[in-house]
Amino acid sequence: MTETEEMLAFICDSKKAKDKKLKEELTFTEYFDKVVANPKLAALAHERVYNMIMSYRQDENGQYNLFKGKLFGLDEQIKAVVDYFKSSSKRLDTRKRILLLHGPVSSAKSSLVEIMKEGLEEYSETDEGAMYAIKGCPMHEEPLHLIPEEQRGQMLDDKGLYIEGDLCPHCRYKLEHEYDGDFTQFTVERIYISEQGRLGIGTFLPSDPKSQDISELVGSINFNKIGEYGIESHPFAYVFDGELNISNRGVMEFIEMLKADEKFLYILLILTQEQVIKAPRFPRIYADLVILAHTNEAEYNEFISDQRSEALQDRIIKIDFPYNLRVDEEIKIYEKLLNASKTEKHIAPHTLEVASMLAVLSRLEEPENANLDLIKKMRLYNGKEVEHFSESDIERMKEDSPREGMTGISPRYVVNTIATALIQDDSDCLTPLEVLVALSEGLKRHPHFSDKEVEHYKDLVSMVTEAYTDLAEEVVKEAIIGDLAEEADELFEIYLANVDAYVNQKEVVDPDGNPMPPDEKIMEAIEKRMNIPENSADSYRHQILAKVGSWALRGEGFNYRSEDPLRKAIYEMIYEQHRHKIQAITTVKHPQKGLEAKIDNIIERLHSMGYCEHCSKELLHHIGSVYNMEDNAEEEEPE
Repeated sequence: MTETEEMLAFICDSKKAKDKKLKEELTFTEYFDKVVANPKLAALAHERVYNMIMSYRQDENGQYNLFKGKLFGLDEQIKAVVDYFKSSSKRLDTRKRILLLHGPVSSAKSSLVEIMKEGLEEYSETDEGAMYAIKGCPMHEEPLHLIPEEQRGQMLDDKGLYIEGDLCPHCRYKLEHEYDGDFTQFTVERIYISEQGRLGIGTFLPSDPKSQDISELVGSINFNKIGEYGIESHPFAYVFDGELNISNRGVMEFIEMLKADEKFLYILLILTQEQVIKAPRFPRIYADLVILAHTNEAEYNEFISDQRSEALQDRIIKIDFPYNLRVDEEIKIYEKLLNASKTEKHIAPHTLEVASMLAVLSRLEEPENANLDLIKKMRLYNGKEVEHFSESDIERMKEDSPREGMTGISPRYVVNTIATALIQDDSDCLTPLEVLVALSEGLKRHPHFSDKEVEHYKDLVSMVTEAYTDLAEEVVKEAIIGDLAEEADELFEIYLANVDAYVNQKEVVDPDGNPMPPDEKIMEAIEKRMNIPENSADSYRHQILAKVGSWALRGEGFNYRSEDPLRKAIYEMIYEQHRHKIQAITTVKHPQKGLEAKIDNIIERLHSMGYCEHCSKELLHHIGSVYNMEDNAEEEEPE
């Protein structure tokens, strides 16, 4: 046997062993004993879905692990979905509602449904998620349906078993005509939810109403069997293979539900109202399933405005799925999608960040507050500190702009643009400026964007370019400061010594050993760069000294890098002292040997920060261009 044959044989044997382990048949009596010991085996569909979600547990932040690392920026929506299943699992009336996920294209509606379907499949293979059905039942129904209606009250009182639902026509015929009413003769088998196996998961996609038949939902007559059984209404002459039949005890996904013809929506109305499927020539067929639907805004608005659909509207619980409004979460979306690709092209630092900034900005409404612009609003939503604004302001802004996220640039457009840029052969690297150019140029080719939207989004590209320039300048200065790290450490130590003297009302010692009062100028210079008002300086100095003490108690050393505002203030002072050196490094086209060596050192540091040769040079060139423009502007200013 070759190595390949051994490997394939091992895979085949493993699958056979797994299939054998999963296969299980019981008598009805054995199943009854099993379900009395563990009533969760007979859980209804909504409870089963809720149990599945909770089986994945929650992390320390309360996030549901089922969705963690798969969906981003949708914490509120996920909570709303879980709350729906939590209330439905308690057999409240919410389980008789369609859960409709509503939002713009590419807002992760179908992704959430896919995650839940996959979770159900995996859950059904666990001991906790085990489920059983009447063997041979075309709707794989709950075996407890065999217990007569008049005995079920006693079952609840004596055994704690809640039994809901009736036998399907197929099993009822077998009970009455083959087993003479003795339901203990039925065999019970363990079943496993499988979308590919068409068990427990159904999917319906509306198409041309003239050619699409309701049999796709409720099954159809098998004309080959009519000659054998004589009539069309014989249960064995009917194929219970509609999407509602196969999704019994699980989930039915209704894609773009509101595009469906009225006759299909009427079937859903009956199903939600009475939990039954009405198939032609058959009495009402009980069905226990979750209906998960999703739709876009245009169809939803049309549906709501149609008075004829009021009955169905009353049977819908809608959860809005807007686009994500947090830059950090948007970056995760693109990282997830790009991680699955095979491209070897380098993506420069901040490339996905600037793409995310543009996408998020396009989804925001102009702030009403004169002290707030779109960039600041974006930063607030992203959890960053913005002077003069707090969390209560964020909540108020969201309340004032309830439609934020329902329009704008979709993640799909951004990913498509990045994918196209990654296959270009002009370089081995994709940089922030290149991706912004690609996003801007692609706007006119997108059929969804109006001329007005294109102009607005191009203005946003300029806004993001400015924001990126600030980021790039910080990176360049961070790299250059490597030569000046000792100066930064020394400046911080001087500041801290003066703060200590100020707070504890003592003197500092100068380099010559002479005692002197705290240097107010050095403290004010740093605090001014942190935007600390004069009347708050005393409070801040006490706070910073307290932090130094608390860090020391934990065995950690507090330094200027421990707080971002303090780091930026220290760096800014150092930069100002060495501005001409920084400008020379970034702007000189033909550096002399000494400067050339420094530039090589800077590029080496940029490499350690994730930059390649191409994006390092573009970064320095971009910042050099900015400095040149600033200098030219200063020269042109009239005296």
